Amino acid sequence: MPVARARRPTKADTRAFGAVWPWLAPALLVLAGFYLVPLFDVVRLAFGNATLLRPATDYGIGGIAQTINAPALPGILWVTALFTAASVVGILALGLAVALIVVRGERRQLLGMMALRTVVLTAWVVPGIANGLIWQILFSEAPFGAINSMLGLIGITPVRWVSDPGNAMMSAVIANVWQGTAFAMIVLYAARRGLDPDLYAAAAIDNAGPMAQFFHITLPQLKPALLVATVLVTIQTLNTFDVILALTGGGPGRATEVLSLFVFNTVFYSFDLSGGAVLALILVVIAMLLTLVYIRVLTRDRAPRA
Repeated sequence: MPVARARRPTKADTRAFGAVWPWLAPALLVLAGFYLVPLFDVVRLAFGNATLLRPATDYGIGGIAQTINAPALPGILWVTALFTAASVVGILALGLAVALIVVRGERRQLLGMMALRTVVLTAWVVPGIANGLIWQILFSEAPFGAINSMLGLIGITPVRWVSDPGNAMMSAVIANVWQGTAFAMIVLYAARRGLDPDLYAAAAIDNAGPMAQFFHITLPQLKPALLVATVLVTIQTLNTFDVILALTGGGPGRATEVLSLFVFNTVFYSFDLSGGAVLALILVVIAMLLTLVYIRVLTRDRAPRA
C-alpha cells in the first residue's frame, strides 16, 4: 500500500495565509506580550540577586549555581516526582472511570447520572486552600477527626494521616485527586461521547467482551483526549501548593514539600526573589520535558504506515 504523501503548499495557499496573517497578528502579539513578558522577567530575576526587600544590584550565574546546589533540592524534586506521578495516575484513572460510568448510565437511562457529575464537578470549584482545610479536618488525628472516628467505630486503630511522612504524602495525593478528577472527567467524557457507536456494535458482533472493547476500541480512540488531559493535569499538579500548604504545610519535616511549595517558601519566607525565579524556571523545564515525553509516547502509534 503506497504511503500517503503530504500535499505541497501552492501559491493559492500562500496568498490565503498572507491574507489571514494581518488579522491574526494583533491577537498573537497580545498573547505573546501577556505570556512572554513575565517569563522574560523571571529569567532576568534568575540571573540577579533581587529580594522582596530590594531590587537586583548584580547579575551573574552565582545565584543560579547556589540555588541548584541547595542541599534540600534533590529531596524536594523526589517528593515532587512522587506527588506528581501518584496524582496524575489517580486523577486520570478516576476521571476515566467516572466518565465511562456516566456515559454507560446515560445510554441505559439510569437515574443519578446528573447527580454523579454534579458531585464530581463540585469538588473542582472548591478553592485549593479550602480543599486542604476540608481534608485537614477529615484527616485530623484528634479524637474528633472524621475518618479516625469512623475507623474507631469498627475497631481499627487511628491512623497518623499527617504526622507520619508516608501517610502525609498519601493524604496530600488523596486531597489533590479528589479535586482534580473533575477536569479529567470532563475531557474524557466529551471524548467518549464522540466515539462512533458502530465500532462497539461491530465488536459485539465479533463477540468482543467489555474488556476487549475497552482495550481495543475505547483506549485507542481516546488517545488524543488522554494526551490533552495528561499534559494539563501534570502542569496543574506541578503547580499545586495551596492544598499541601493548608493540609500539611509541607511536613512533617519536608515529606510533602513539593517544588511549587518550595518556590513559595523561598520567595515569601526567605525573601529570595531571584532564588524563587530559578526554581520557577526549573518547574517550567520539568513541565516542558514531561509534555514532550507524553507527546512522544501517546502519538508514536499514529505514524503513517506503508
